[in-house]
Amino acid sequence: MTRSAGEARATRTAVLVAAIIASSMSYIDGTAITVALPVIKARLPASDAQAQWTVEGYLLFLSALILVGGGLGDRYGRRRLFTLGIWTFALASIACALASSASLLVAARCVQGIGAALMIPESLALITAVYDPKARGGAIGVWAAASALTMAVGPLVGGWLTQSMSWRFVFWINVPLAIAVLVLCATRVPESRARDVRGRPDVVGSACAAAGLGLVVVAMMQLQEARHPFAVWLAAGGIALLVAFVFIERIASAPVAPLRLFTSRAFSLANLYTLLLYAALGGALFYVPFELQHVMNYTPLSSGLALLPTIALVALFSPGAGKLSGRIGARLPLVAGGATAALGFALFARLHAGAAYLENVFPPTMLVGIGLSILVAPLVAAVMGAADSDDVGAASGINNAISRVGNLVAIATLGLIIALRGGGPLPQASHPHGFANAMFAAALMAAAAALVALFLPARASSEEAPARGRNASSSG
Repeated sequence: MTRSAGEARATRTAVLVAAIIASSMSYIDGTAITVALPVIKARLPASDAQAQWTVEGYLLFLSALILVGGGLGDRYGRRRLFTLGIWTFALASIACALASSASLLVAARCVQGIGAALMIPESLALITAVYDPKARGGAIGVWAAASALTMAVGPLVGGWLTQSMSWRFVFWINVPLAIAVLVLCATRVPESRARDVRGRPDVVGSACAAAGLGLVVVAMMQLQEARHPFAVWLAAGGIALLVAFVFIERIASAPVAPLRLFTSRAFSLANLYTLLLYAALGGALFYVPFELQHVMNYTPLSSGLALLPTIALVALFSPGAGKLSGRIGARLPLVAGGATAALGFALFARLHAGAAYLENVFPPTMLVGIGLSILVAPLVAAVMGAADSDDVGAASGINNAISRVGNLVAIATLGLIIALRGGGPLPQASHPHGFANAMFAAALMAAAAALVALFLPARASSEEAPARGRNASSSG
């Protein structure tokens, strides 16, 4: 009995460690590359569009496939899909590190996005499968704290590796982490599946989502440089495919995004908030390192240090904000956090060649960090509180995908705003107003998110969610 209990404890620990390392790979990779990308662009070399696609390609496949990735794990085995995701991510990381051209790097990043879409949802699913309900919250809390910590060190790691070694080590670092996870999966992580899986995987819906998002982003990037009328037709085709995706989800036997969740006003508003806020964040944090390095002559390491306050504040203070929102509800923290972040994004517009760090860089990084630390945990609580207990996995996956879509669209949108003031879609000292306008646009997105939060319920109505779930099930 004691031995069995010890083995079960060792299994739970192994699953938690594997999930943390896998998430760390994606978070370090995501935050480190923002600091390394200006150097990659110069040394590979890459065009402005290729530099954007280095991030956009990854986000496109991640955001379009992350929902179906979770569903495939429930059907075919969570450990199996998790392992496949790790292998895919690791091999794509090697391809990124060895890339001899920008086109090869973009292609490898797209494959990395596919791997991440498999491993990210399965990491939480594996934790849920091996921990009993009483211990599950604590395990997820440890996973979230470790993920936040790795996100915080990502810019420093990326800056240090890029400056002292090579930008290629930003990708090589994933290989030993992947090996550690694969060893744990082979020796300690048990297989698990959902007990009742109905319908076929929604491959057609996922393909429509990926193609639709891709066409919209391609159209916006084409407008950055050529202003070609054909871009309008590309955008129209992308929007048509996204509309088709919605119709497919309505009739699919196993939809990747159950539309019944959006009958909840709180769920719809929380996800609209997510789209706007993460669009502002993802867009700003893509272009600020270019401003710091191309215009203000920061090194990659100093660029990573400059951005540290934003992510470190989220890692340090999000748990406290989560407890506070549990007492006062999510609406007030979401309004205050969105408004504070909006002010920070607006202050980024003051960056220019020769600007002093303490006067021009430190204040916006602090304000954005404070805003995010206030809103991240309450936003998760608002999304989960608006869903029935049987739908929390789907609700979390939808919210995760929407945040990635926000990043994806915002990078193309802010690039177009920068290009409209002359020059290309990346910040340039000769065209300072483009970057400033892009940061003001990010501030407007965050302010719009704060406005949306005003219409959320003052407190999560947990007693209504199960009723909604039962009604939706009975009526469906």
